[in-house]
Amino acid sequence: MLAKPTTLLLQKHLFRLNSSNTQGNRTTKFLVHCHSQITKHGRNGDLKEAESIFSRMPHKNAISWTAMLTAYYENGHIAKARKMFEKMPQRTTASYNAMITAYTRSNSMMIGEASKLFAEMRERNSISYAAMITGLARAGMVDNAEELYLETPVEWRDPVCSNALISGYLKVGRLEEATRIFEGMGERDVVSWSSMVDGYCKKGKIGHARELFERMPERNVVTWTAMIDGHMKMGCYEVGFGLFLRMRKEGFVKVNPTTLTVMFEACSEFGEYKEGIQMHGLVSRMGFEFDVFLGNAIIIMYCRFSFVVEARKIFDMMNRKDVVSWNALIAGYVQNDEVEEGYVLFEKMQQKDVISWTTMITGFSNKGKMGKSIELFRMMPKQDDIAWTAVISGFVGNGEYEEAIYWFIEMLQKCVLSASAGLATLNQGLQIHTLVLKMGMEFDLSIQNSLVSMYTKCGNVADGHQIFTSINSPNIVSFNSMITGFAQNGFGEEALELFHKMLNEGQKPNEITFLGVLSACTHVGLLEQGWNYFKSMKSLYQIEPGPHHYACIVDLLGRAGFLDDAIDLIRSMPCEPHSGVWGALLGASRIHLRLDVAKLAAQQIFKLEPDNAAPYAVLSFLYSSAGRNRDSEQVRMAQGLKGVKKSAGYSWIIV
Repeated sequence: MLAKPTTLLLQKHLFRLNSSNTQGNRTTKFLVHCHSQITKHGRNGDLKEAESIFSRMPHKNAISWTAMLTAYYENGHIAKARKMFEKMPQRTTASYNAMITAYTRSNSMMIGEASKLFAEMRERNSISYAAMITGLARAGMVDNAEELYLETPVEWRDPVCSNALISGYLKVGRLEEATRIFEGMGERDVVSWSSMVDGYCKKGKIGHARELFERMPERNVVTWTAMIDGHMKMGCYEVGFGLFLRMRKEGFVKVNPTTLTVMFEACSEFGEYKEGIQMHGLVSRMGFEFDVFLGNAIIIMYCRFSFVVEARKIFDMMNRKDVVSWNALIAGYVQNDEVEEGYVLFEKMQQKDVISWTTMITGFSNKGKMGKSIELFRMMPKQDDIAWTAVISGFVGNGEYEEAIYWFIEMLQKCVLSASAGLATLNQGLQIHTLVLKMGMEFDLSIQNSLVSMYTKCGNVADGHQIFTSINSPNIVSFNSMITGFAQNGFGEEALELFHKMLNEGQKPNEITFLGVLSACTHVGLLEQGWNYFKSMKSLYQIEPGPHHYACIVDLLGRAGFLDDAIDLIRSMPCEPHSGVWGALLGASRIHLRLDVAKLAAQQIFKLEPDNAAPYAVLSFLYSSAGRNRDSEQVRMAQGLKGVKKSAGYSWIIV
């Protein structure tokens, strides 16, 4: 195999160096060249070449070792970076800074290691403080970050350390604290201003954001995009569009795919098809490639405007497509009464998800072709509540009520749901109830229980409770259905009251009962009561809590902000926590902007459910919320590289 050009060049340098034993300027120039090559190859992900250069260097200094250390951590090899750090003959402040940065950027759980190194340092500089403050802020330890910030020499605080602390406060939703730091800064850069503008936008304080925006000495594309998106999300389409035009007119900052994606989503949301077409023309003139996010936004927009031909052109031009791309176009065909065209595309789709299947099931049922809908339903790898609902809704929509009720009963028998939980509308549920009455099945206890669940899951708690009270001898299923119905609709006190009534009537609760009770406490935030009920399961009723019960308590603790207690509970579980437990923790980390907790939960979900897109979505959101757009983009890239597909949030039941 031929050696790489860089290697050959270095070999020549080495030969000349060894043969002539020259020192001084030639040695210095050669070292600089090697350092730049190690850095370049490290950034390009070519560690073997970087290692080869490093190993062949006859003379190495602290910069050489630090360059190789940096190459390792930039490629995710933290252990190798630490090994390199330990081997260094002489460690400098720059070496410590590099290793601290390696820990803080790789994993918030390693902030302790970074802190130890920081404490060891004999000499620190502005980079040392900035790296450590950034790490603490990213880990959600903003109070510790500010303590260190106050210890930082004043001349080293602005702008990097201050920006890190502002980002940390914004990440955990403490806008006032971020504003305090910002207002106290003697030197601000574009990152300082952009962070605050984005922070105000995310809090819905568009007026404050706009005031800062207008005061900015210079703006970048991130600031403009945040300002435009903030107005669009507040429903101020004309103002947002005006800002986009102003951005273009001023010409100092070029739009990027993220800006354009925001614009296409806004055109789609507000029905501005003329502007949407103009935006598409702009994309073409500027020569942007249709990446997956930008392409999907354009496809969805054109489909909503019923321009399916144009949507198909974009789809065909995209070099890379994800499941959202396919589903968006299939839904576009179905929504525009081109079901057969949608089916042709569906047949070509290699990786179908539940949205893909149910869109086609619904499309054929809307055309009155229930036979084809049933055929597709039978072909599904796994039928869930959404698929069952699509079929039942299809029969109801075509007036085939007897078929609807028979499918409904079959669904109950197969234990997919306890009732028509996923029915598209309450009216369809009412039609099924009417048919039950016509068939004289209204006093069948299993049907009554199912109707209770159906009404409550459709949000009609009053009718569900009325049916419950009409049951002569409610059994444990009856109580469970009503308790769960109360809980899911926010009637926590009523759910608990019914639970105590059940106990007074001599009914013995089971595992499902406690799921409803704990869910009731979660929905209304009854932390202390929920914890007491959880402990009583084993002590009073000899019921061993399962993973689902733990998931409820983790959710309850997490929503209340006790994320560290939730983690301790998970670690104390007698059984292995399933993805639902970690998913509850992941959801709580998103609510409270705890990136460190999100990373822990995501790591476990990746092991249990490698194809689950939720961890990627939460991590990307939290990185973005923290102003770490590069990390956010890397998460999305990792998701794409691993082929993990995200289901789009389409309303597919009623088309």
